[in-house]
Amino acid sequence: MNGQTSRRTEVMRSASEGRHAWAGLWVTVLLVILGFLVIYPILMLLLGALTDTNPVVEGISLRHLSVTNFLTVLANPNVAEALANTLIACGGGTLIAVVVGLLFSWIVVRTNTPFKGVIAAASILPLFAPPLVAGVAWAILGSPKTGLINTMFKWIGLDWRVDFYSMWGLVFVFGIYYAPYVYMFTASALRNMDPSLEEAAEISGASAFATLFSVTFPLIMPAIVSGMLLSFIVMLGIYGIPAVLGAPTNLAVLTTYIFKLTNWSPPLYNTAAAVAIILMVVTGLLVFLQQKVLSGRSYTTVAGKAFRPRSLDLGRWRWFTFGLGIVYLLVVVVLPLLALIVAAFRKFMFIRDVSSLFDARQYSLMHFQSIFDNPLTMRSIYNSVEVGLITAVVGGALAFAIGYTIHRTRVTGRRWIDVISTLPVAIPGLVVGVAYLWAWIGIPGGLYGTIWILALAFIARFMPDTVKSLSTSFLQIHRELEEAAWVCGKGVLGTIRTIVLPLARPGVIASMTLLFVLAIRELGSSLFLYTSNTMVMSVLLLDYYEGGNLGKTAAFSLVQTVLLGVLIGGANWLSRGAAQGSVARAG
Repeated sequence: MNGQTSRRTEVMRSASEGRHAWAGLWVTVLLVILGFLVIYPILMLLLGALTDTNPVVEGISLRHLSVTNFLTVLANPNVAEALANTLIACGGGTLIAVVVGLLFSWIVVRTNTPFKGVIAAASILPLFAPPLVAGVAWAILGSPKTGLINTMFKWIGLDWRVDFYSMWGLVFVFGIYYAPYVYMFTASALRNMDPSLEEAAEISGASAFATLFSVTFPLIMPAIVSGMLLSFIVMLGIYGIPAVLGAPTNLAVLTTYIFKLTNWSPPLYNTAAAVAIILMVVTGLLVFLQQKVLSGRSYTTVAGKAFRPRSLDLGRWRWFTFGLGIVYLLVVVVLPLLALIVAAFRKFMFIRDVSSLFDARQYSLMHFQSIFDNPLTMRSIYNSVEVGLITAVVGGALAFAIGYTIHRTRVTGRRWIDVISTLPVAIPGLVVGVAYLWAWIGIPGGLYGTIWILALAFIARFMPDTVKSLSTSFLQIHRELEEAAWVCGKGVLGTIRTIVLPLARPGVIASMTLLFVLAIRELGSSLFLYTSNTMVMSVLLLDYYEGGNLGKTAAFSLVQTVLLGVLIGGANWLSRGAAQGSVARAG
């Protein structure tokens, strides 16, 4: 008997040692992949900022290491001006985003405004619009000479003029398109807040207005600050909107300035790397601040007892709040879309008066014919779809492996995997592009010039978004289901294949769709990594705009918008089918 027990103990010890060995190997593989995707490009970017060698001509070199590039950049008045413009544009945009996002979250969650579903949908719709397309649409609407808004003002006899080729235009477009980040944070906090706190304030004699500012908003302040910081961080890394609205008046921000440095003759790669490092450090500090805020008072509004969110009866004012929602929908969706349609189908953008705007003879398909006669158009669509598919499949599989390791195992080293996979959230897309440029441009026979460098940059860039999206699905699966599979003799891979993957399938499809959409609309990283053979849609769209042909730009913007709409609709349909399948299996 003792011999059998000893033998069983020995077998279990051997099996445990085998699992530990496989777990160690698995963690090592994931860390190597993340090091290749994230750490290596950042180190090469830092090396580029510390040297004065040209990576194209001289390759990567460790000679002449110094901080001269940083000192030169910090003493450069153009950088100081670009930094000041960046802070003003992002600060002003964030202020508008907070006001708009907070207002609509309160209307949707806390009031009896009619058709709140429409307002809720309108509040997050701008998230799906590529920044470059939004910039082009508002350039058509708010151009000081040919803008549709100025044409309408003239028609109705108002001596008003708007000019979106300005700092105020940049601030306005930033604010309305990044308000959804504030909305999502604050709406969630308002839903979790116990209404008895507001009721106690009203019983004490406080008016609804005083309760709003003395109880409601202070209690969700962590969510407000967190949404504010996130929208500021996202604006810091945006290239498309300032490139369209700032270029006509030489209004440079850090992202447009970095791109300009790499396009000078000769290209100033080292200086661009130093500016990119500064932008990354600023973003990293803000992300750290956001994490501190989230780990602070964010749960103080959640009580231990059950409650239902209270709806404030606005009386006749509920139609006013409904009107605000309709105005927002018109401003962020309807007006830009109409502007793109008018510019895409109109032969010439000069509009003499309103009667000319409705003259059917002025419209044709010539811009669509022109863009599809250009072989680059179909090539860019093909390249975008190919990059999107590679990013979605490879990135989705990697995110699944990382998410499963972090949330469903207790292996040593999973915290490092979590930290490194989250690191790109502090790196703007444009900086990822510069880092990958530095990592691969000086290596002959490497990835530079292939479609894979774009896909790998996108996978690294959007890794935090994908892992975060998948985490919810992993956390919803009870551990007992996996334990039941293990009792039935299934191994780890068998349990993942038969239990975890089928139950998490809606989340996996949603995450892969998110990756596909983000890859199709990404411009910042693509700008530094594309070649004539690997040009993608977002780069060609910018090329059309910088070529001065607004009609072609608008037509191609519509093509990109329709393609994204079809993809999102199709993915939504697939996710619903997968969710129903999972429910059926669970039943």
